[in-house]
Amino acid sequence: MTPALLVINLQSPAYPHTMHTCTIFALISLCALSLTARAIPLVVRDSPVTLPFARRLNFTGSATLLEIDQARAKALKARSQSQGKFDKSAVISVPATNQAVDYTVSVGVGTPPTQYSLLMDTGSSNTWLGAGQSYVVTSSSHDTGEAVDVFYGSGFFFGEEYLDTVTLASGLVIENQSIGVSSFAEGFDGVDGILGIGPQDLTCGTTSGGECIPTVVDNAFLQGFINEEVVGISFEPTTSLSITNGELTFGGTDSSKFTGSLNFVPITTTSPASDTAGITDTGTTLVLLASDALARYQSATGAVADSNTGLLKITSAQFANLQSLFFNIGDVTYELTSNAQLWPRALNTAIGGTADNIYLIVGDLGSDSGEGLDFINGMTFLERFYFVYDVTNSQVGFATTAFTDATTN
Repeated sequence: MTPALLVINLQSPAYPHTMHTCTIFALISLCALSLTARAIPLVVRDSPVTLPFARRLNFTGSATLLEIDQARAKALKARSQSQGKFDKSAVISVPATNQAVDYTVSVGVGTPPTQYSLLMDTGSSNTWLGAGQSYVVTSSSHDTGEAVDVFYGSGFFFGEEYLDTVTLASGLVIENQSIGVSSFAEGFDGVDGILGIGPQDLTCGTTSGGECIPTVVDNAFLQGFINEEVVGISFEPTTSLSITNGELTFGGTDSSKFTGSLNFVPITTTSPASDTAGITDTGTTLVLLASDALARYQSATGAVADSNTGLLKITSAQFANLQSLFFNIGDVTYELTSNAQLWPRALNTAIGGTADNIYLIVGDLGSDSGEGLDFINGMTFLERFYFVYDVTNSQVGFATTAFTDATTN
């Protein structure tokens, strides 16, 4: 399948030489739009069930945060360009915990369910476990006999596919869900695996049978838990190492998590685009720009690379002059303020930095523009904007939140 695309403009009035048009791939993310923005109401149940998720900081190993994101970006780009392997009555919201580098959610698997801590990932679609806590076989477990493996760039796993009951929240108990049971995993210290909520196409060829696997979102719809295949995602900025401050909403949106209107743009299937291209991805921490665009951003801000963290850093005087970045998505402009461009200073030492330094969350993608993937809006971008992936209507949407202009940094 050709990756879907989203055309946006990225600009800053203070950095006119950095202005360019950006087209977002919906390859392994919950993204993909065209030029027009429109608000389409979604069906929301009166009493939605929420799934919270947690922000997790478990930064280990010698690689910097930037290097980990760059490795993931490289894998996303390769997947988008390859064929073959990479080739209904409710809204249910699930809470998630914000832990600084990624977000995790507690998922029950089996009968009775065993709880596993899984990374919440819009950039992949397989759900699997076993990287930490071992899989517990229960009465609902069924071994399909097929092998499964997925490569993420910054990590991978391989193992065996099972079908099992997955409990995401009270009222959302999915039966016969495909689960990868890892026999070996690399790059997932401190978690048990991944809850993949991206497009089903990304599962195709990941098992030895070669078939495409329904995701948890697909099965929630097919088994009648939600009316539409829609996922609303709420993040919040934080200065804590671990806090449950995120939320997934299945089947609709949570209006308490955003301000103003949701603005949607339709998914397209044109690739490559004539404009620069990128994605929105919860599995990426930073905002990554193509190397040539990042060089212009760095020149405009005066930022220099920090050898300990891999991030750009600026002085207090440079921060005082730091201007906003504007993302034009359809007919709506979204402002990434100067504060939103900073890594939270209270968490500097957690990523190997110096407490008093000012680090930027805008980093180098690792390849020049025009090569098919030119930027990624990761977790730090989504902490400022509400995001909706609407499979049913083939569109994605954004909205401002109470944290869009927050000074948390």
